[in-house]
Amino acid sequence: MLIGDVARRSGVSARMLRHYDALGLARPTGRTGSGYREYSSDDIRRIFHIESLRSLGLSLREVGDALDDPGFQPSALVDDLIRQTRERIAGETALLTRLRRIGAAEPSDWEDVLQTVALLQALGSENAGRRQRAALSSVEGAPVPVEALVEAALSEADPNVGGALRWALAQSGDDVLALLAEGLGSPLADVRGRAVQAIAEIPSQEATALLREALTNSDPAVRRYAAPALGARGVADAVPALVDMIVEGVNDVDAADTLSALAARPEPADRIARTLVGFLARGSLEPPARRRLTQALADIPGTVASDALAELSQDGDRVVALTATYVLTLREAP
Repeated sequence: MLIGDVARRSGVSARMLRHYDALGLARPTGRTGSGYREYSSDDIRRIFHIESLRSLGLSLREVGDALDDPGFQPSALVDDLIRQTRERIAGETALLTRLRRIGAAEPSDWEDVLQTVALLQALGSENAGRRQRAALSSVEGAPVPVEALVEAALSEADPNVGGALRWALAQSGDDVLALLAEGLGSPLADVRGRAVQAIAEIPSQEATALLREALTNSDPAVRRYAAPALGARGVADAVPALVDMIVEGVNDVDAADTLSALAARPEPADRIARTLVGFLARGSLEPPARRRLTQALADIPGTVASDALAELSQDGDRVVALTATYVLTLREAP
């Protein structure tokens, strides 16, 4: 079969066939009666093999090695092709994400595009100071899509940069809450913690509703971030989680301060006192936990707390008894 016929039937251009010939990759091995070079059935089969391997991403050199080496093992090459393909897909996905974010910023001219690109690059910088400056300037400078800010905040390990990013998210309002809510369901504990911290800094009813949901999160760290934030907003539903923190000795001082602030009103005060008393009634509590609960009761007004302290003044643990007695003395003082 002559080169023109091969080109028509195989779909490989005559120019490419000549290129294969020049490289020694696929040469016509026959001759016609007139002396023209002719492709045999084996030659055509080799051309189809070449095209098949090229479709997998192999270079012409790699194709030649694969076809000419009898001992060639394809597994290593295929593994390498898989790695290269994954890297290429990751790169293309990152580029697509960047383009979508620039589009979401709705730039009016190329200057806006360049400013947005610069901020996105700064948010991904290895330099913490540069990331922090980008977070702070994102509010007044070129608009940065909330998706980029949320992604940066949920992945940021530096506490100073994280604080700047949470501040920037708070300026964005409720637009970021849906994305942060997804962060609460992340399989990564660090991401869940950063998500609830960011939500806690958004002073809206929608954010408060998300924090209420976070109280039932299976991750205790999420609950420990949500409870003080809710308590500071006057939400009494946070009381059990705050008392848990005191019992466990995790940020117990902050939890006790939050309970004290909540107890400024009579109804929450009685609820707090009853919750603390309920924990104290458990015989399994170790003395350190009982001491922390007794100290927390000291800042809770009302008769329920006073009655509990009177009972605790007879406690078998000397420190608990002395603490309760001292607090009662202060309460009875004019």
